[in-house]
Amino acid sequence: MRKLPALTAAAVLGLSLSACTTDPEPAAPGDATGPIAVKATDATCEVGRAETAAGTVTFTVSNGGAKVTEFYVYAAGDRVMGEVENIAPGLTRELKVELTAGTYETACKPGMIGKGIRNGFKVTGSAAPLTADAKLAEATANYQRYVRSQTAALLPKTEEFVAAVKAGDAAKAKALFPIARTYWERIEPVAEIFGDLDPKIDGRAEVIEEGMAFTGFHRLEQDLWEKKDISKSGPIADQLLVDVKEIVAKANAEQLSPLQLANGAKELLDEVASGKITGEEDRYSHTDLWDFAANVEGSKAAVQALRPTLEERAPELVTALDAAFAAVDTALGRHRAGDGWKLHNQLTQAELKELSDVINALAEPISKVAAVVAK
Repeated sequence: MRKLPALTAAAVLGLSLSACTTDPEPAAPGDATGPIAVKATDATCEVGRAETAAGTVTFTVSNGGAKVTEFYVYAAGDRVMGEVENIAPGLTRELKVELTAGTYETACKPGMIGKGIRNGFKVTGSAAPLTADAKLAEATANYQRYVRSQTAALLPKTEEFVAAVKAGDAAKAKALFPIARTYWERIEPVAEIFGDLDPKIDGRAEVIEEGMAFTGFHRLEQDLWEKKDISKSGPIADQLLVDVKEIVAKANAEQLSPLQLANGAKELLDEVASGKITGEEDRYSHTDLWDFAANVEGSKAAVQALRPTLEERAPELVTALDAAFAAVDTALGRHRAGDGWKLHNQLTQAELKELSDVINALAEPISKVAAVVAK
């Protein structure tokens, strides 16, 4: 996903996203095993250590630049091991990621675009995986079953959407567009693991500025709603189906870490804040609330998979999460329209502000889940 930086987009609407920050552990530069400080600016990315021991690795990322930034840990082939987005100037956010021995790259992305400022990173030794805990092993198994259930629907719905586009049936394609995307949006953090496949499927027009072709769902959305011409959209539709088939196969085969569930639950709320509330995601169709609901459902599925562990280790956090999810469901439920949702441009600024507030309130307890899982 290529995004408009959340604070920039929020400023357009006068929304507050302040609760998307976290309260990270302090990094100790001289500590060989503790949190690793990352000092990011608009031109630099200083990582406190280039090597650490296997296991749960904590990065505390401080943004000293003027642009919103994000931080990634990549394995070979730009496979995303962990990421933290929407780090506004002056703020610090934490990323916990489970790493085995091997070589990796870290990357700061000022402006949240491009390949980023990269550094080599090495992990040595061995550590018991988090899934050595029976409850966490069951959590990952349950969530992977959820991923497979969503990919089992994503593929046929994408096939229907592509068929409608190629048949020139714009009305049917428009109706299928938000439905197919629902299954994608529920598992987007898993889809984002696999390098450039995500922007090929779900990138916005701005990917051209990064040297990529504008393809996938949003290119077809533009053809359907803005250009109102799908007579030449067949090749784009065919490529979308090829890319979705590839990501479905990879997502179904992926072995996830419990921390990827925790981080993914938070990433989905970042997606809501940076793209859906602002109307940036589905700028041509204005079907953003479909994606909003799917992101929240996906976040809830990840948290529910981790629930037995959370109930055992932090029952007060479970109470807070239940209340915050219920508040989001109530606020969003006011915008139901039949079996779907109102269009983004049908909501008032006050209604969008209410949605922003409940997402911010949910983001705060969700940001604490990874630390509980890593205990």
